[in-house]
Formats: sequence, structure tokens, C-alpha cells
Amino acid sequence: MLRTFNCPVDTGQTERMADQYAQTGEDKRPTDIPALRWEEPPEGPVLVLLDQTRLPAEEVELVCTDAPALVEAIRSLAVRGAPLLGIAGAYGVALAAVRGYDVDDAANALAGARPTAVNLAVGVRRAHAAYRAALADGGGAPRAAEAALAAARALHREDAEASARMAAHGLALLDELLPGGGHRVLTHCNTGSLVSGGEGTAFAVALAAHRAGRLRRLWVDETRPLLQGARLTAYEAARNGMAYTLLADNAAGSLFAAGEVDAVLIGADRIAADGSVANKVGSYPLAVLARYHHVPFIVVAPVTTLDPDTPDGAAIEVEQRPGYEVTEISVPQVPVTGAGGGVPIAPLGTQAYNPAFDVTPPELVTAIVTEEGVVSPVTAQALAGLGAGAPRRGAAG
Repeated sequence: MLRTFNCPVDTGQTERMADQYAQTGEDKRPTDIPALRWEEPPEGPVLVLLDQTRLPAEEVELVCTDAPALVEAIRSLAVRGAPLLGIAGAYGVALAAVRGYDVDDAANALAGARPTAVNLAVGVRRAHAAYRAALADGGGAPRAAEAALAAARALHREDAEASARMAAHGLALLDELLPGGGHRVLTHCNTGSLVSGGEGTAFAVALAAHRAGRLRRLWVDETRPLLQGARLTAYEAARNGMAYTLLADNAAGSLFAAGEVDAVLIGADRIAADGSVANKVGSYPLAVLARYHHVPFIVVAPVTTLDPDTPDGAAIEVEQRPGYEVTEISVPQVPVTGAGGGVPIAPLGTQAYNPAFDVTPPELVTAIVTEEGVVSPVTAQALAGLGAGAPRRGAAG
């Protein structure tokens, strides 16, 4: 089941995307439809997702009535982004519990839907633990389902609060590293409200700088092969009236060489105990470029993305995506002929290398910004101390 909401014609938005100058006026969310919400219609509870594969051409909602439907939505990237995956996973457990499905099976399937994104497993475990604890207390299945749903809602609320704190910490760090404002920030993939219970991670920092009048330019990597930057980050930037410019991923080196980048802001899908950062493929080359050109490389992620059980970058399982994502390209409203539902751009039978993520070693990361504070320099000891709750700087962050 799905409901389609056609985006209204907005010539002003078209002009904003063409000239890409900052606009004044009240900020608007990138869409009036939330990325994820729980609903309870008469036919039974459902999890409603904004299908991000259809943006920016149209806003389509997917209605998930069980965990397998949510697993498919996660694997197809209809719902994506580390924090939002954690929230979705928790709601998926609650959905299985409320509808009377096998909760253990649902939790296992959800946790394994995308192996690199640690937040997904964290969210699943949290709701599953609440469910099992309620069962152990003798509350019965209905009370256990209520406990799982309460855990999911709490995680959703906490992520929104974490997003606001990350934005504040990140803006303070930018102002410290780049006094005087006029920040020109390069970002990769999509890290805004489409991936979060709030306004995002790295994008939220850039948005805070924009609102404070200190963002001169947001450089948006297109983020091949699925174009999350071109389709989603540019969409969010335009709707928020930010000064932004889209570039092909392989143009980043030219941009650095021209001295047009003051800082790099990215998110993360998993941060190992030693500070190695797994993020959307293409992040590591940006870190290398940033180091060579003496530009701060900043990672913004909630503490749920820190994984103390993964010792280093070599231990991070990197998800391998289907080759057709590289050999085909999806174009809205264009007839498709490829095996993956897109337009072929390579000869039939071409083999493709398509890791979803790459890993940046801690020595290339200037700082990691979380809701608990800023870690810089990035060390295992500093990251281990984040759970204490106080912002940490210097040797410990």
C-alpha cells in the first residue's frame, strides 16, 4: 500500500536551485511529510515511511504492516541514514509485537538488513530488550508490545534531542576552527532530517551555521552511485534557503585545490573503538584531500553510532551493494530496461565494484562531534570516555 503526494509546482524553488543564493525568511522542513511515523488506523498499527528513493521528483509514502516489509524498505534504501535506521528498527520490533508476529524472528531479520549501520542493530536491541523484559515480568504479550513501542518512541525522541545538541556543538567547533564566519563547507551523502528524528547530523551543523548567518556556501557532493547528495541533500538545502552548489564527486579535488573548502562535514554509519569511521563510499578520499590541503575533516554522529565491540576499521563489515546500482541509473518518469529497474549506462554484462561504505582511519579525522560533546584528537581513550556525559575536549575530546 502506498500514498503518493505530488510536489506542488514552485517556480521560486526552481529559481533557488538555479542561482543557489541564500534566501531570507522562515526555514521550512525539506518535506511536510515526516521521514517516519507510527500510525494506528482501524485496521491495525502501521509504520509509515517516506520513500526516499522517489525524492525529489515526488513524495510517496510506504505503509509497512510487518517486519518483512520494513526489511525490504531498509534494503532498498527507501528508509536510510544511520540514526533513522535505528529508530526504524525499534519501531519494526514494536510492529511485530503489536501485530502478534514472532518478535525474535523480526528482530533478527531487521538487525541484519544492513550490516554496516550499527544504529540499526542498536535500535532493534533496545526495543527487543524492552519487550523481553516486560515478558519476564509477567506482563503478557500486550504489555510487552506496549513496552517495545515505548522504547521505540523514546529512541525517536532522544534522537531529535541529540540532533539539536550535535548542531550546537558542531557550530561551536566550526566557529573555533574558522573564526569570523563565512564558512564554506563540503558535505557528502545525506545527513539531514531525512535520516534523523530531528534535523540530522552533519547537515544539522551546516543548517545551524546558515541560521546564524555564518554559512557562506554548502558544497554538496552528488554521491554516486545513488545520488543521495544530488537528490536529497540538495533538496533539503533548497527547501531551507541555504546557499549551496552541487558538484560531481570527482570534482572535489579541484575544489580543494582552488582553496574553496574551509571544512568537511560528514556523518557516520559506524565508528569503531579506535575512531575509524565507516561512512558512505567516497568519504575516505575526501579525508585524504582534506589532510593534504590542511582542511578540517569533521564527523558528526550520535553516540549510538560508536561501536566499542568493533576494535578498528579492519573489523568493520562493509556492505556490498548490487552491481546494477553502478551499471544503471534511475531517472524518474523514464522507461526502464535494466535488471535493477534503471536505464543501463554500461555494456551488458559489465561487472561492478559497489561497496556502500569506505573506512576513514582516525588519524585523518580532525574531530568527532556527538551530542555528548566533541572528541579531538580522535583516540580510543577519548571515545571510551564519551559515555560519562560531559563534553570532552583536548586529550579526551
